[in-house]
Amino acid sequence: MELNEIKGVGPKTLNLLNKLEINTINDLVEYYPYRYEVIKRTSLEEERVIIDGIIESIPQVSFFNKKMNRLMFNFNTGDNLCKVVIFNRMFLKANLKPNTIITVIGKYDKDKNTIIASDIRFGQLPEKPKYEPIYHTINGISSRELNKLVLSALETDFSYNEYIPTYLKDKYKFLPKRESIINIHKPNNSNNLKNSINTLKYEELFLYMFKMNILKLNNKNNLGLKRNITFKTLEEVIDKLPFTLTKDQYSSISEIYDDLTSEKRMNRLLQGDVGSGKTIVAFLTMIINYFSGYQSALMVPTEILAHQHYNSFIKLFDSYNINTEILTGKTSAKDKKDIYRRLKSGEIDIIIGTHALITENVEYKNLGLVITDEQHRFGVNQRSNLRNKGALADVLYMSATPIPRTYALTIYGDMDISNIKTMPSGRKEVITYLKKESEIKEVLTLMYQELKLNHQVYVIAPLIEDSDKIDLTNVNKLEEQMNKAFGKLYTIGVLHGKMKQQEKDEVMNKFKNNDIQILISTTVIEVGIDVPNATTMIIFDAYRFGLSQLHQLRGRVGRNNLQSYCVLISNYEKERLDVLLETTDGFKISEEDFKLRGSGDLFGVRQSGDMIFKIANLKNDYKMLLVAKDDSYECILNKGYLENDYLTKLVNQICNLD
Repeated sequence: MELNEIKGVGPKTLNLLNKLEINTINDLVEYYPYRYEVIKRTSLEEERVIIDGIIESIPQVSFFNKKMNRLMFNFNTGDNLCKVVIFNRMFLKANLKPNTIITVIGKYDKDKNTIIASDIRFGQLPEKPKYEPIYHTINGISSRELNKLVLSALETDFSYNEYIPTYLKDKYKFLPKRESIINIHKPNNSNNLKNSINTLKYEELFLYMFKMNILKLNNKNNLGLKRNITFKTLEEVIDKLPFTLTKDQYSSISEIYDDLTSEKRMNRLLQGDVGSGKTIVAFLTMIINYFSGYQSALMVPTEILAHQHYNSFIKLFDSYNINTEILTGKTSAKDKKDIYRRLKSGEIDIIIGTHALITENVEYKNLGLVITDEQHRFGVNQRSNLRNKGALADVLYMSATPIPRTYALTIYGDMDISNIKTMPSGRKEVITYLKKESEIKEVLTLMYQELKLNHQVYVIAPLIEDSDKIDLTNVNKLEEQMNKAFGKLYTIGVLHGKMKQQEKDEVMNKFKNNDIQILISTTVIEVGIDVPNATTMIIFDAYRFGLSQLHQLRGRVGRNNLQSYCVLISNYEKERLDVLLETTDGFKISEEDFKLRGSGDLFGVRQSGDMIFKIANLKNDYKMLLVAKDDSYECILNKGYLENDYLTKLVNQICNLD
């Protein structure tokens, strides 16, 4: 049965579901609520009121602020006669007749004897508490509408995979998976709901750690390629660089050298703060590989970043006559054909590119090293596809989103980890300010001072267009404001995710060449873009971003010896945002982010190929993760997975990847 066959799923709804990454009935039933509304009668003394009663008067409607309206009526709760006020629900008036029984949800103002309602429902409250699932949604479909569709899907013979071996189900008294899925969308009591949530959380964490443990055990058995380069040769290359490596850069490349020259196959994660110099470590890793006679592939998430790395590598290592090429989606068909031929023949030593590196047409003669930059932006399959282009290729993953060590050791348990914390010398610490919207004149003054020095400015907005639901500064509005303030003196450009790649590249290249002085953007500039002349980062509605993401954005400035600034504009969450005023250490910031918001913020919503947990949360469920880690390891060693077809196939698949 297809998703569009579910009652209520027409073309418009199907499109909205697809935007939520719900493409099948299985996706729909496994799209879990993130919280529950407990509907039970309260007294008027409680902070949040849920109470039923009878309408005692004809509702009156009044209008204000052009589009706003207020609906008001008398309401008898049985213990009290009070007023109910609800805003912008004029359409309810026809059904809110005297003597109608309704349930009102809202806040009670004792002084005015009035309930300010957020919701009104027809009928009285159930005798037992009712648990209403609340889902993440987008404009066009409400949580209640989504639940109706899920309930329709639950009536079908939906498919699902069982991942927990029977002996572990028995050990922890887990519920059957089908029952758990039904309970989570249609809970009838708190115990069943809790058991269902625990069953599904454990299954997700068990499966994730099962994969990690298989990879880890498999990597131990993988022999690496033989490399005969001496460390002295590497040091000679390092000495010729136009700058000195930091202590952490040097120790990281030393660890990588040991990996590459050992019999063990390298599987290493290089974590480094924004601007800490991970790229040069990656370049030196490719140099070690080149001197050993093998090809290297460096995969990055964007075309802009690919060109940036390509140009930097050529500039630094031009004297070594290394045959280096770039391959992206925009490479012409003629050039692609030529690159494919030269990669296969071994004429190309180093290839830098986007996911174009892993298409079927790409074949390597002797790929010895695979590097993925901003690794959390690629899924497991994408990374595996690149790795499998070389039968024995060593692998280096890079990430500018450091995560706390405790979690890293578990999450990336199949990898060795190198950290770069020290920053390159000559860099000045970015000065960070937190300003309210009422202080915008001070912000504009700072921008003007930097623009007069021929420096450039980033201006970040959280949205592209206006939203009916939330009042946030958007790109279009900011462009208007910036044009009003600076349009006669400076060129202003706009960059956002809805633009075509060619448009993005054109804008970014103009900014890099200083043809644009003020760049208004969404968070598409977060990763990897390097414009040394940009000294100021202005972030509107900063409270909408996680600390790690704000730190990533801040890292787009201060990439030179000029004093740089970051201004966070927010009327809310001062205490949380103060963390960014106190430190520029990404590792400390990630610790705070983890404490405050959990794992989702570190990896981005539904962004990380490794971290798409539908119900589990690394921070809240960390103890369960550790249990799942031990259970999955024991399951592998004792071959307890053999009773489960899916796990058995997974073991065979992972062990045959190489």
